[in-house]
Amino acid sequence: MNTNAGATGGGPTEGESPDGRGLRIGIVAARFNAEVVERLLETAQAELGRLGVRPEDVVLLRVPGAFELPIAARALLRSAEPPDAVVCLGAVIQGETRHFDFVAGAAADGILRVGLETGRPVIFGVLTTNTVEQAMDRADGAYRRGADAARDAVEMARLLASPELATRREMADTRAI
Repeated sequence: MNTNAGATGGGPTEGESPDGRGLRIGIVAARFNAEVVERLLETAQAELGRLGVRPEDVVLLRVPGAFELPIAARALLRSAEPPDAVVCLGAVIQGETRHFDFVAGAAADGILRVGLETGRPVIFGVLTTNTVEQAMDRADGAYRRGADAARDAVEMARLLASPELATRREMADTRAI
């Protein structure tokens, strides 16, 4: 099992799983569209366990909806014991108004900004679908997007902690002086 990114900055090769042992992972899950999000959460937690993340090293926060995911992720990453990565889980399903566009766009933009601002992986595990059926299929059917988001969090946490990137950060810090 590949536990660190190599000299090329890569993570696990195709078919390998990242090593989650010793990592602390935050999950922020929306309550809106609860049936879908619960399935995302179940598959994410199962995948973290499969990758070696201990249940006591998983911090779960619940928020009202997808719009609130970024601020809760930011709060987790600014806490006294910040996780190595945060997985944001939610489901925004198209309705008859433009509300879908505003919520989905704001959630995606906010999650991206929190990751860039903190330098920690913040994974977008928000389904944006036309129907509940599509969302359910992606939550625990053929796609299992919660598991994908959990795996991405572990892989990115390992990548950003890799010795090569640490060396590059140190070099950039000394050039800034």
